[in-house]
Amino acid sequence: MKKNRGKLIFIVASILLSFYFLYPTYKDYKFTKELRNLVGEDSVKYLDQNESAMREARMKRVKLGLDLQGGMRVVLEVNVLKLLEDVAKSKDSLFESILNETKAISATTDQDIINIFLSKFQAREVRMSRYYGNIRDTDDDVVSRLKSESDNAIDRAMEIVRNRVDQYGVSEPSIQKQGGTRIIVELPGVSKEAEVRQLLQGTALLEFKLLIEPDISMKVYESINKILAGKSIIDTTADTSKNITASDAKKKENIAKTDTTGLDSSLAQIPEDQNQSREQEAKDNPFFALANILPREGGGWNGELYTAEENKAKVMRILNRPEIQRLIPSDMGFVWSAKHNFIAEGKKYYALYAVKRVPELTGGVIVNARATIDPTYNKPIVTMEMNDEGSRDWARITGANLNKRIAIIMDNSCFSAPVVQSKIVGGNSQITGMDNVDEAKLLEIVLKAGALPAPVDIIQQTTVGPSLGEDSIRQGIFSSLLAFGLTILFMIFYYRIGGTMADIALLLNLLFVLAVLAGFQGTLTLPGIAGMILTMAVAVDANVLIFERIREESVTGKTLSAAIDVGYSKAFTAIFDSNVTTFITGVILYQFGSGPIQGFALTLMIGIVASMFSAIVITRVIFDIMTERSKSISFG
Repeated sequence: MKKNRGKLIFIVASILLSFYFLYPTYKDYKFTKELRNLVGEDSVKYLDQNESAMREARMKRVKLGLDLQGGMRVVLEVNVLKLLEDVAKSKDSLFESILNETKAISATTDQDIINIFLSKFQAREVRMSRYYGNIRDTDDDVVSRLKSESDNAIDRAMEIVRNRVDQYGVSEPSIQKQGGTRIIVELPGVSKEAEVRQLLQGTALLEFKLLIEPDISMKVYESINKILAGKSIIDTTADTSKNITASDAKKKENIAKTDTTGLDSSLAQIPEDQNQSREQEAKDNPFFALANILPREGGGWNGELYTAEENKAKVMRILNRPEIQRLIPSDMGFVWSAKHNFIAEGKKYYALYAVKRVPELTGGVIVNARATIDPTYNKPIVTMEMNDEGSRDWARITGANLNKRIAIIMDNSCFSAPVVQSKIVGGNSQITGMDNVDEAKLLEIVLKAGALPAPVDIIQQTTVGPSLGEDSIRQGIFSSLLAFGLTILFMIFYYRIGGTMADIALLLNLLFVLAVLAGFQGTLTLPGIAGMILTMAVAVDANVLIFERIREESVTGKTLSAAIDVGYSKAFTAIFDSNVTTFITGVILYQFGSGPIQGFALTLMIGIVASMFSAIVITRVIFDIMTERSKSISFG
């Protein structure tokens, strides 16, 4: 017992950790089952009460692939040929001829389109600088620039798709880049093909909107708060900054000990106030308990509310209520920040902006944007360039709105809300306030996305209905239980007590596989279930090798303890070699396979590691404990 104490502790810890990782899956199943039994107001009330716990459980559960829960898998391809055509500074019959030849060849080969394009120019002894760049550029310079444009087009397309999918409200979407021109989008639980096609292929909506004056938006927010608290609305002309200070005193605990990472340095950090009751605050100020005010140092307020990620849906449900809509001016709208502004108490907080409904300018006027470093202050900035029409409008807009904020919004998410410092003429302007170069690069991509140079085509689309997914789950569970049951019966019948111990290890093997999937937020697919069933055979195969070797050693007259020692040591080499070769096969399948094959390979690799642990370590510890207690073990 003493010699196995460390192993026993490790085994028990592994089992407890597995249950810990799988508990969110159980909670999600329980929440879903209870929610299905509720209708009407009861379901809304239940959702409001448990939204945070449900979100957390869903994020940490074992995720199901499209083939198990239904949904759509779409493969998008950026039209690089259209990009090459659009960025050319001039076009003639020769250019059109080269472009058509490139299109014909690219349809029958996987070669890089830009390399094919280059070869066609070289075959005709025509320099690419005739249509791209300037006369001093070599073909290598032009190709390098075109490839950079192509890569940026992919990045912009991915950013557009990700923003739109998030706005669409798809749970657990998967958006991946494949190769040089393709994007794979998996949308679980979605079946409306027309909406998805519009969602993924529509032009990105980039808008420049003025923020509502802080004193006006505050009066609206206070009216909303009073309605929710059951108080009468009194239109007051009291100073807004004083109202804010009094209101903030009641809300300090909501953003206690704020981690101001990513927050504007001029915002004050609110100290913790443990003595005030959060429950009382939620009752007295129900709206401001969800949407917090963060004052600036020295007083005043810039018009933003901050809401924890888990409360964003609640805030929007409040703002969309009919009785609340009557309090909101017809020209006022609301947008969330594209990313969280800071983290407090482990929660991500997003900014809510009150903006004019009608945009001052749209992204169609942006012709270029570039992320760079301001040499004066050594901080990242983004410069943007507009066409002639946009330049005139931008000069008029900025001149008429000095010291006001303009929100840069794409697909209804605000990426920046800078203050207009002066009238901007010439169509060139700068955006500051980014924390790092990566953030500036993201904003560059967003600004360019308003006029995406390369269209995105849907080249493959697969839809799995919910009923088919339920059938797959039912059949997958049935096949797994059948395989598991037959394996258990065989092992007990053929190897007696030894087989029973192996069955216990086999059960733990399945537990470990599911726990690893949950812990690393993996996705369980139908091929993945097949991989799990295969790992059962691998685990049983290891035990069969060990048990047969023990039988052989027992026949030679060795004691049970000695036979077990020799059986495990002699069988280890064969078990290790076979499992390593299978694991390498799984790595190759995962690296070069597509979605379903990757799902099979992933569960297979996890299962191989778990089966090695359960077959060699767990069963050995059980046998050692039994032999120490002088119990006979039958191996059939």
